[in-house]
Amino acid sequence: MAAQPSGDYQGFIGWVLSLMDRFGEPGVGLAIFLENFIPPIPSEAILPGAGFLAYAGLMSPWGAWLWANLGSLVGAVLWYAVGAALGAERTRGIMDRLPLLKVEDFDKAERWFHRWGPWAVLLGRCVPIVRSFISIPAGITRMRVTTFLFFTLIGSAIWNGIWIGLGFGLGPTIEPVLEEWSGVLSNIVVALAVLAVLIFVVQRLRTVRRRGSA
Repeated sequence: MAAQPSGDYQGFIGWVLSLMDRFGEPGVGLAIFLENFIPPIPSEAILPGAGFLAYAGLMSPWGAWLWANLGSLVGAVLWYAVGAALGAERTRGIMDRLPLLKVEDFDKAERWFHRWGPWAVLLGRCVPIVRSFISIPAGITRMRVTTFLFFTLIGSAIWNGIWIGLGFGLGPTIEPVLEEWSGVLSNIVVALAVLAVLIFVVQRLRTVRRRGSA
């Protein structure tokens, strides 16, 4: 199969594929690392793109998977350190002040951890939003570091492998669709992203107003 240059695709999709193509497997790891701190960057969109590039012969699927796991692990360790250093209330206060993070997501991860205990780290790595913040309550409770690293790595490896594998396996189906419709699909992706940001801003403004009137 002849490799399809990622730059031949249009719009946002072409830009994402070109970015990963340019930086290779480390670029996948960097994107997944950033996902831990910028939830609007969804791994469900990044990882299939890496799998598709691997299908096109522009990236090693195993290399992309290993770098994605490394990015997940480093991000998780940093959040663990934040939780361990600051505790629950100060961490909640910091997240409440950051524009792209919601304290409700932290609370959801904390409830998940208290319900499932250490297994929440393994299960939480496969749940959107929760996967980014499940490390914080693990750090707050000073979960044993070796257990935390083991469960984080296993959960991340499963999640990353599924999405990269889907992009690779569906490559023959995805390629003709992207060649024909990448511009239209890019516009849809951008529109959905803008809508998500608007909803987030509205929710934040309502929260601020409620607190101001309390």
